[in-house]
Amino acid sequence: MGMKAAALAEPEIITKNGKPVSVILPIKKYQEMIERLEDAEDVAWLKRARRKKLHFRPLEEVLADVLQR
Repeated sequence: MGMKAAALAEPEIITKNGKPVSVILPIKKYQEMIERLEDAEDVAWLKRARRKKLHFRPLEEVLADVLQR
């Protein structure tokens, strides 16, 4: 099987004692999967952040805290 054919191949499932234990898949598919997972994590974080009540402090108070450090 050439490199191009291998890149287009379906994922291969590796079994041990008849049970699936690993998957071999083309690197491009792996990278796409990782990107989707990272995007999903970002969306979940944003949804959680939007549920939290926002708290604002006057600028003068923030500056006073920063200058004291």
